[in-house]
Amino acid sequence: MSHLPLDHRSLLRALRDAASLINSSGDLDTMLHHLVYAACHHGTWAMGAVMAIDQGNGYAHVLARHDPTLIPNRLENRWALATSPALVALTRNEPVVIADAFASEEFPGYRQEAHQRGYRTVVVLPMGCCDDAGRPMVLTAQSRSVVAVTEEDLAFLGTIVHLGAIAVDKAHRLRTEHEAAERLQRVLAVNASLMEQVLADGDVASAAAMIGGVFPDPIAVVDLTANLVVAGRSPRPEVLDDAAWQAAARATLARPLVKAARAAVDQPRDASWDLLLEHGPGRFKVAARIEPLVIDREAVGALMVFPRSGTVGDLDHLLLDSAKFALSVQLMRGFIRFRAEAQTLTDLVSEIVEQRWRDPADVAARALRLGFDLAMPVRLMAIGLPGPRRPGVAAGIELLRSVARIAQEQHAGAVTVALDDLVLCRLPAEGDSEEPARKLMRRIAEEARLVLDDTPILVASKLCPGLADHPAAWAQCRRMIDLARRFKRRGVLTAQDFGPFPVLLSAADTEEVQGFVDGAIGAVARHDRKHGTAYVETLSRYLDQGCRTQACADAMGLHVTTLRYRLARIQELFGIELDTPERRFSLELAIRLHAMVRDRAAGD
Repeated sequence: MSHLPLDHRSLLRALRDAASLINSSGDLDTMLHHLVYAACHHGTWAMGAVMAIDQGNGYAHVLARHDPTLIPNRLENRWALATSPALVALTRNEPVVIADAFASEEFPGYRQEAHQRGYRTVVVLPMGCCDDAGRPMVLTAQSRSVVAVTEEDLAFLGTIVHLGAIAVDKAHRLRTEHEAAERLQRVLAVNASLMEQVLADGDVASAAAMIGGVFPDPIAVVDLTANLVVAGRSPRPEVLDDAAWQAAARATLARPLVKAARAAVDQPRDASWDLLLEHGPGRFKVAARIEPLVIDREAVGALMVFPRSGTVGDLDHLLLDSAKFALSVQLMRGFIRFRAEAQTLTDLVSEIVEQRWRDPADVAARALRLGFDLAMPVRLMAIGLPGPRRPGVAAGIELLRSVARIAQEQHAGAVTVALDDLVLCRLPAEGDSEEPARKLMRRIAEEARLVLDDTPILVASKLCPGLADHPAAWAQCRRMIDLARRFKRRGVLTAQDFGPFPVLLSAADTEEVQGFVDGAIGAVARHDRKHGTAYVETLSRYLDQGCRTQACADAMGLHVTTLRYRLARIQELFGIELDTPERRFSLELAIRLHAMVRDRAAGD
């Protein structure tokens, strides 16, 4: 084809038509196709394209093409930058002219395609703008014959490119404005929905999901009143996907996330946290910004933001403030409601376990109104804090809410209250099996460690078939808690864990038991205290060794003659005989009870 220069009038007309064509669409893809068409049609080039330069991956990608002589799906849409003049034009920021692509030694890839598609002279110009992905773009124009590219030709193409750059920037601005308007509408809609949730007394999980769907960064909501974590998208999807992250936040990761939220309450608002989390066999680190949720100067929770996008703007901060207010109100409302309901339940359960009712039918009816059935067989569980009992100190409301939540998850009919210094959980029984209760106790133990930073004491009663069995079952639980505290035991315990002797300690304060101990070894114990002897210990070790003299002497590090003399002296002074099994059992029982009372007194 002939490649003739344009006169000034034709040039101005061509530029006018090109500008109208380029600006006829706000859509970037359509505008780029118009730009290529204008460059080819008004500049008498046979074909052309706009390409995006992806230097990171080493390719130039065709975004728009004009070539009316070929079927589009036959064309190559990706070029290796090593064989393309596009990178040269972009690096130098000036046009690159290939006089004859058939004979090009510098760009062998172009030479191969030039023979396939039948083009000769090529011009490549940097456009000075980027596509939607931020990749710089170039314009290429090709002729089917070898032509001399004049300064006027380059000036015309440069003007087309400049008009295109203006249109691209305009398209970017329009798109940004459109996205900002859409985002503003979404943020306003979420704000309105959050306020509706607050007024309608919605739940925290739905509010968190609503916020997470709009906020650019992953979030998690921590309920400090119930030690509960509601997580959204994963901050480290390469380690845990969204579903795995949400499940871990409710289980293994709940403790460190709640602990960090508690620690953040007294820290500056803009402080950032690097959380080291353990899941499965490995550890991973996440950065977090923790915003305390406060109502009337009382922290009820925290909103955790895990920065990933780096695009948090003014609208996001507006959403964050609205979210914090809505979540704070919901958490406080739930906390107040739970405390009121718990008090009502506590009054009734206290009346039941202390046997202060007069009309069983009335008690049963009141229980049904509060959501539990006294006719259903249950097991009573007691959760106590380690250390000696402190009268008048109630179990922590946080521990109570945690136990109540876990028990309700296992059985909808579970009832949890605080009685004195213990948490009592009334769990409907599933047959005669103790495993459901043990499973719940193990899970509560893990949760309680989060609240207490210590392992509590957890015990369960035998099966409690009806209303009349509750006082005895509760007394059994209290007795085992008391024994665990005296013997410094903690964790999930049963009566069998204490053996036969500690159970007798529940009656150790009675006059009969004290008289039995004093009559059996009281004189021996007083002699030991007054003279510094070890006669009670000697008797205890002798009984432990099955009344075998040599074994006892070896265990105590004594000569057997010394031991025999000591035993004879005990018999002479106190008249203690060990000649029958009954006398040996009686003496051993007295020694055990004496030691337990002594240890308890020392602990108190």
